[in-house]
Amino acid sequence: MKLIQNYIDGRFVSGKGEFADVNPADGTVVADVTEAGEEQVNEAVHAARRAVLGEWARMGIRERASRLHRVADAIEKRFDCFVQAEVADTGKPVALASRLDVPRAAANFRVFADLVKMSGLESFQTETPDGSNALNYAVRKPLGVVGVITPWNLPLLLLTWKVAPALACGNAVVVKPSEETPATATLLAEAMQDAEIPKGVYNVVHGFGPGSAGEFLTKHADVDAITFTGESRTGAAIMKSVASTVKPVSFELGGKNAAIVFADCNFDEAVSGLSDAVFLNTGQVCLCAERIYVEREIFNPFVEALKRKANSLHAGWPGDERTDLGPLISAQHREKVLSYYRLAGEEGAALVTGGGVPKFGDTRDQGFYVQPTIYTGLPETARCVKEEIFGPVCHIAPFDSEDEAIAMANDTKYGLAASIWTSNLKRGHRVAQQMNVGITWVNCWFLRDLRTPFGGAGLSGIGREGGMHSLNFYSELNNICIRL
Repeated sequence: MKLIQNYIDGRFVSGKGEFADVNPADGTVVADVTEAGEEQVNEAVHAARRAVLGEWARMGIRERASRLHRVADAIEKRFDCFVQAEVADTGKPVALASRLDVPRAAANFRVFADLVKMSGLESFQTETPDGSNALNYAVRKPLGVVGVITPWNLPLLLLTWKVAPALACGNAVVVKPSEETPATATLLAEAMQDAEIPKGVYNVVHGFGPGSAGEFLTKHADVDAITFTGESRTGAAIMKSVASTVKPVSFELGGKNAAIVFADCNFDEAVSGLSDAVFLNTGQVCLCAERIYVEREIFNPFVEALKRKANSLHAGWPGDERTDLGPLISAQHREKVLSYYRLAGEEGAALVTGGGVPKFGDTRDQGFYVQPTIYTGLPETARCVKEEIFGPVCHIAPFDSEDEAIAMANDTKYGLAASIWTSNLKRGHRVAQQMNVGITWVNCWFLRDLRTPFGGAGLSGIGREGGMHSLNFYSELNNICIRL
């Protein structure tokens, strides 16, 4: 049995015990994972502190950026290994991991390596009261030790999305990946070694949340900042943990994202785009659309067209090139999604398609698959319309006016993403600017420029990532004033 260990101060080390890494496609155990105790978390934090004060801190920006490019090269050198690790942990199709997760991981390092070399800061020549002058300019300094807590849905992509800018700014990191998906965070340590990243700069501790590595990390007095992507409830718990030490936090949390489809849209493009927005990665993407509002004129044709899309999805083995719908991450998460499927019926939903568990007649029946599901007919007050489900499911409702659609889309405690589908460019701009979210797409979904701000409002998060927003979070800006 493969053993996935912690990575601390340049070494792979064991901890206080082990837990199983389960393949969601068939329920088999693919590896044993070493759980870090409080002692290992302490060692990792202290190793990171030494790195921040040592060779990594003294390294110039150009050399640090060069090393990060070498990390990207090392990821690409191990491309197939990363794909296999990602697929074994998540059950997602090989085609998806090969197209999205692993290429984006390498891109994250390259983008932030280049950005940190080109980034500038403010400077001002200031006239003083006595008629002389002063020069004010800012310099960028690392925060120090950053705790990085990542989720299970896009484990490698979101890990590197945080680690790359943190390292680019000269920080050292202690990573706590989800216990469901430990493999790629550990494999990334090998890429770090290939790139000659100094020991202690990148550390990985495996485990759970309360009473385990997650809690030990967030409460550690020598951790200077926490960045987290995951559930809103977990984000709230982390805020309580860091409150006593007033650590800066960056949270990208849950969403109950809306799409608005106007009658003048390109119908086929809207159906295709929203099929991706609902069902990609089996709906386990924080940006997925779980609420779709369709202008009444095209409501029935749209529901039928999206139903055909859902029914055409092939739920298969991850390695099958025809597979475009994998399993959910775990038995526990499947039960959560199925509980909402049952709740939708209790709340009076009309089932368009799905609503259950597929039967395969092979070992996939021991995996965690569910059917892609579409509902209509629920009131806006229904729990299934208000609460994040995080599965391959959406509710479709009609609207009669632009103002009504905007009001329904914004009637949520979340505020992560939205999409607008219309051929009227003025309307696209107008409606997009009224969405109370961090990112709005017009006539597309999941199209990202890594330089742009990314994050959410309300229960969907605190702060922004991407481009200079990431560099500014992972830095202390020190203004220097010199009297001339």
